[in-house]
Amino acid sequence: MTRFFGVEKRQFLVLIFASMMVACVSVPEGITPVTGVDFQRYQGKWFEIARLDNSFEQGMEQVTAEYSSREDGGIRVINRGYSIYENEWKEAEGRAYTVNAPDEGFLKVSFFGPFYGAYIIFGLDKVEYQYTFVAGNNHKYLWLLARTPEVSEELKSQFVTEAEAQGFNTEDLIWVNQVSDN
Repeated sequence: MTRFFGVEKRQFLVLIFASMMVACVSVPEGITPVTGVDFQRYQGKWFEIARLDNSFEQGMEQVTAEYSSREDGGIRVINRGYSIYENEWKEAEGRAYTVNAPDEGFLKVSFFGPFYGAYIIFGLDKVEYQYTFVAGNNHKYLWLLARTPEVSEELKSQFVTEAEAQGFNTEDLIWVNQVSDN
């Protein structure tokens, strides 16, 4: 029987896998999720205004996220966008659940079976629910979402300033085209 650090190999691998899974659902250093989120008001359609590029959204335009209630108390997530590389619409359905308090902007979201990633709301218009700043489990994932396909220059500037203060590289932001050419 092979042992690592006094633990049987199989148990060791389970511990490593579990640690990796927890790391994907953690809050990045220096980022604090907002509290007082009303997830009933958060539901509905959001337009992706800006993002840091990531493998699952490369070449995507007109990206939206739509949130609704699930029977199990979670949140249904429908992400949709137009692939300029494949000239077709793509859609992914997932599910999200709060991690700590039910009104904290720290959720875990899954689009692939039992695998979850972090969804951290670190900025939110708590009055009108017109915009939100979202991070993933590290500083490589960042989004500005809004209820409308276009936002003011003032909001864009506020987002960039806040994201920079949180340690994001805003020079790499993609400002998403929300205008249909199709």
